[in-house]
Amino acid sequence: MKKLQILCIGLLSMSTVYAQDISDALRYSHDEIQGTARFRAMSGAFGALGGDMSAVSLNPAGSAVFTRSHASITGSNVDTENNTEYFGNFTSSNVSNFDINQAGAAFVFANRNSNSPWRKFTLAVAYDRTNNFDNSWNARGLNTNNDNNFSNSIASYFYDYAEGVRLGDISLLDGEFIEDAYQDIGNVFGFAHQQAFLGYQAFILDPAMDEDENTSYIGNVNPGNFLHDYFYTTTGYNGKVAFNMATQYKDNLYLGLNLNSHFLDYQRITSLQEDNNNGGPINFIDFDNTLSTTGNGFSFQLGGIMKLSPEFRLGVTYDSPIWYTIEEETTQYINSNAADSEIEYISDIVNVYPRYKLQTPAKVTGSLAYVFGKQGLISFDYSKKDYGKTKFKPEADYLDLNDGIANVLTDASTYRLGGEYKHKEFSFRGGYRFEESPYADGETVGDLTGYSLGLGYNFGNTKLDLTYDRSERTNATPLYNIGLIDTANIERINSNITITLSFNI
Repeated sequence: MKKLQILCIGLLSMSTVYAQDISDALRYSHDEIQGTARFRAMSGAFGALGGDMSAVSLNPAGSAVFTRSHASITGSNVDTENNTEYFGNFTSSNVSNFDINQAGAAFVFANRNSNSPWRKFTLAVAYDRTNNFDNSWNARGLNTNNDNNFSNSIASYFYDYAEGVRLGDISLLDGEFIEDAYQDIGNVFGFAHQQAFLGYQAFILDPAMDEDENTSYIGNVNPGNFLHDYFYTTTGYNGKVAFNMATQYKDNLYLGLNLNSHFLDYQRITSLQEDNNNGGPINFIDFDNTLSTTGNGFSFQLGGIMKLSPEFRLGVTYDSPIWYTIEEETTQYINSNAADSEIEYISDIVNVYPRYKLQTPAKVTGSLAYVFGKQGLISFDYSKKDYGKTKFKPEADYLDLNDGIANVLTDASTYRLGGEYKHKEFSFRGGYRFEESPYADGETVGDLTGYSLGLGYNFGNTKLDLTYDRSERTNATPLYNIGLIDTANIERINSNITITLSFNI
């Protein structure tokens, strides 16, 4: 049943011209805890607090909490460990890198008119990396999910795309180079026909009848067990620059607006080597894919913080959808023990897809904080986002995919709890967070739990903060969206060490 559900997801993800799928919708809709060391030390529970440059990116009213102009810069070492299980075989991989993930400044302008209820105004610019795409995992094992056909072989991927496709549309013309045919088929018919072409030209598939009008195919692999060695590597990041305006009204109310410019850069490489001893014509297949994605977008945020008493604070933030414009390029490589040697030239062809738009879901955050004078504080944030409302556009081209997103993804809540205790010049911090799965099945991407610990030292006008945070999440990731949809079970552990230098201007 589980495999059937994943198959339905894959079928909903198919597109004749485009190559996008549900995982793309989630990838660019989801954001991680990044930002300053203080922000991360409290697991991002800053919606009712402000007074931190990353808090400004969370709740735009936060810059009005500053009493003086302020700036900060942050570097973080991100370590991602993946423990992967595939048909009883376990592999581990690790990716680690250091980068600048936050920088910003807020400028405070006090109102000299003592008769005005507007106490001050602030202008700020804040950069935050909202997601780090650097990741790598390897699924290796003997796929024994044999149901008397070749559904546990990569041949099933090409078969599912080819079935129903006219043979004449994926055949070489007289004297035509294979790489030229591959490119022309993509330009005329789209992604699905290209995949059928790859399977046919690599001799993985044969037509049931050798006629141009044929639309039925048979696989040249025998049923049985298949040894898979699958590599998945991604690099890149998602970030935003927030242009902030905020104000303080009387003594207890702070209001703010962020206008956000978003940008993304995502690169993915997947490689599968498949071997079998099942006695058919094909006993080896090598299939590689690369994806390059760039994009930019816009969103806005509205936020407020109210002091209900000297101790209690309430925060509310609305994050609009992000409206992205995205461009993608792909390359592919296919080979088998029976393929023509010239098939390798297909890897020289770059597929450039039509530009498309993506609208991510909006988010609402409510926050509470209790401040113990100058000794410390405790803060709680609750956010909710309905990932099922993610939409690819133009919608007329993505009706099935958008319907699939609405059925497969769901609303997810995030809970963040943070605390801080001050002793002389030192600050001791800790936090916990829990994020619900954005998938309705709760398994394709599981729930996330994380905790954080941090230390800060106040030199006067300058502060130095250091934080360690860790999160864990399990995923059941299908190798492909259709055909070979058996899952690799991945336990992902993210560990980060973050250092921030902040100072009053």
